[in-house]
Amino acid sequence: MSRPSTSARTEAPPRHVPAGAPPRTVLAEAPLGRAVAALLAVAAVTALAAGGASAAPGRPDPHGVGAGQGAPPWPAPADPSAAARAAGLEMMSAEGMVQHTHTHLDVLVDGRPVTVPAAIGIDLPRRLISPLHTHDTSGVIHVESPKRADFTLGQFMAEWRVPLAEDRIGGLHAGPGRRLRAYVNGRAVAGNPAAIVLREHDEIALVLTKDTDTRPVPASYTWSRGL
Repeated sequence: MSRPSTSARTEAPPRHVPAGAPPRTVLAEAPLGRAVAALLAVAAVTALAAGGASAAPGRPDPHGVGAGQGAPPWPAPADPSAAARAAGLEMMSAEGMVQHTHTHLDVLVDGRPVTVPAAIGIDLPRRLISPLHTHDTSGVIHVESPKRADFTLGQFMAEWRVPLAEDRIGGLHAGPGRRLRAYVNGRAVAGNPAAIVLREHDEIALVLTKDTDTRPVPASYTWSRGL
């Protein structure tokens, strides 16, 4: 199963900087109005979807208080900088260029896709960006870091403010007759899915469903040119 990227893109700083030239910052990005308009358009679509959708199946977390701790849809955090810091990520004035990879994430709850929002890790008002971020709702996670590191799915989910553990995603829990499983390129991964390392062109699927569900899970993604 594969899905091409067709969603509106939230602009970010350019990735290429001539030798000897200072990096361009988010503040210098042009045209900023187009970036804001794109983000507002995505936010409007997400809000309409949230208003007309019923809660996804699952057992809500009785202690959940954040938007990402209930049932989906899970919006992008209102304060991306605070969310990034909570995930142990440093906000930058420009995208890093030492490590540049892309990973695709699918989230399925009882067969229903959960949207990965645009602008996770992108703070437009402050003109800052995290090394882990999304530009659109395609599910593509961009890793653009000034230094090499093993960035994990758990860091991204923490930045999204959606808790992830072996038996939990957001405010939904596995239990008798229900399971949460993680897959990388179609293969089941044991242990805590938060530990999965984000690697170039991997397809990660988080699937919460009944034990008896035999539907296939996404095993690959159709990458757009340039990613």
